[in-house]
Amino acid sequence: MKVSTRSILQELNEIAEVRNTEAVIESRATNIINSAINLIESIRKHYSEEDARELENRLINSIKGQDSAKFTRGIRRVAESRKNARKQLKND
Repeated sequence: MKVSTRSILQELNEIAEVRNTEAVIESRATNIINSAINLIESIRKHYSEEDARELENRLINSIKGQDSAKFTRGIRRVAESRKNARKQLKND
C-alpha cells in the first residue's frame, strides 16, 4: 500500500480555500494600509516637504493607476535632484 504524502504548500492552500474571503481581504487591506502609512511617515522624515508631497501623490497615483513605475520614477527624480544639488554645493 502506497502512503500518500502532501506538501506543506498543499496543506496551506487548502486552509486558504476554507477561510472566509472577506476576512482574507480585510486582513490584507489592513496590512497594506499600515505599510503605506509607515512608508508615508518615512518619506516625510527623509525628504523635504515639497519632495515628500510629490512622492505621496505619486504613491497614491501609482496605486490608482496600477503602475508602480510612476512611483519609482518619482524616487529616481528626487534622488537625481538631490545628487545635482550636492554637486552644485561642492562647486560653489
